[in-house]
Amino acid sequence: MKKLAVLAVISGIILILLTGLVTIMASTSENYVKIPQYTHSHTKAICDSENFCQDYEIFCENQNIIKMSPITGAAVQFSESWKDPRDEKTKSEFC
Repeated sequence: MKKLAVLAVISGIILILLTGLVTIMASTSENYVKIPQYTHSHTKAICDSENFCQDYEIFCENQNIIKMSPITGAAVQFSESWKDPRDEKTKSEFC
């Protein structure tokens, strides 16, 4: 008889904990921001007027930039006389 009572109490506690967990998960899931989906990604070096170039990972949805993230350690400083060999279209387009 005591075993049955202990089992009932333990079952009740587990049920309460599970109900609370489901409630917490349901309420916090509404707070998450939906991450936009992208159709493709690629890397690209972006250079400034002083010939400093940084590689970025670029995420695109069709022709729109969704996100750009610099790649750590993927940067170089070229000399003043360096000319970017890429054509203007390649340098200016992102997606």
